[in-house]
Amino acid sequence: MASSHPPRPPDAEISRHLRPLPALIFSSRWLQLPLYLGLIGAQGVYVFLFLKELWHLVSHAQNFSEQEIMLVVLGLIDVVMISNLLVMVIVGGYETFVSRLGLQGHPDQPEWLSHVNAGVLKVKLAMAIIGISSIHLLRTFIEASRIGREGASITGEAVMWQTIIHMLFVASAVGIAFVDRLTQTRH
Repeated sequence: MASSHPPRPPDAEISRHLRPLPALIFSSRWLQLPLYLGLIGAQGVYVFLFLKELWHLVSHAQNFSEQEIMLVVLGLIDVVMISNLLVMVIVGGYETFVSRLGLQGHPDQPEWLSHVNAGVLKVKLAMAIIGISSIHLLRTFIEASRIGREGASITGEAVMWQTIIHMLFVASAVGIAFVDRLTQTRH
């Protein structure tokens, strides 16, 4: 299967053809590598958090009410969605801004990676943030039944503000997708 990208010469060969300042500027993209490695470390922390919460759920399931189980499961889904967001940023950002991963033809290559660019990445990130916000809002709505009771962890005002913020996320995502659509050239 032929690659959609022409073969790329190594950075050293490219750098030989560039003047010193452009070569330095182009090579500076590698300064982002520690950032992506740090996000991989953060992903490891989320895996630990997920396993800890899963163990908490399994070990206390017989003592939890249905609502408590639902809240813990929503927390697990939240961790998974944030982890998915991390994967998109790590893989898509590295591929877009640092260097190609060379995954063409690999059976596990994510479908979205073949057409990723900064605009597509922004839209995907905005959609992931909406998904995460939706999980938080759902948890808030579940806990809203306790408003006004002693020990309530949520107020009516907090529900209102979380809903407004969520709607702003949705409007922002629609705006980002619209602007991305306008700026793409049609072939």
